[in-house]
Amino acid sequence: MKIPNAENAIVPTEKIKDYLLSKSHPVGRFKAVFFNSLGYSASNWEILVNDIRTILLQNNAEKTEESEYGQKYKITGKIVGPLKKTAHIITIWIILKDKENPKFITAYPGEGDKK
Repeated sequence: MKIPNAENAIVPTEKIKDYLLSKSHPVGRFKAVFFNSLGYSASNWEILVNDIRTILLQNNAEKTEESEYGQKYKITGKIVGPLKKTAHIITIWIILKDKENPKFITAYPGEGDKK
């Protein structure tokens, strides 16, 4: 199943630049090591956004938990980073209650790709 309204998904810039690619964020810095090893960085963050959107559009979504905020989805896919290294990543999305478009929450290495 594809996530509803995937073509209108929201990927907040700060989630990419200030979290996933941040070498100083308390949690994100550990993810930054992984994404940096693929060639993503704060200077080319737009490439990671495009690759995350591609995973969203090309792969099936799995419903996970429903919370007071909305329905969460997990989508797993493969990316090829700027250094031409391939990795599986898991992306998490939410469709907030009273909203229609999915919003990106986070991404992390898939099984076998943890650094």
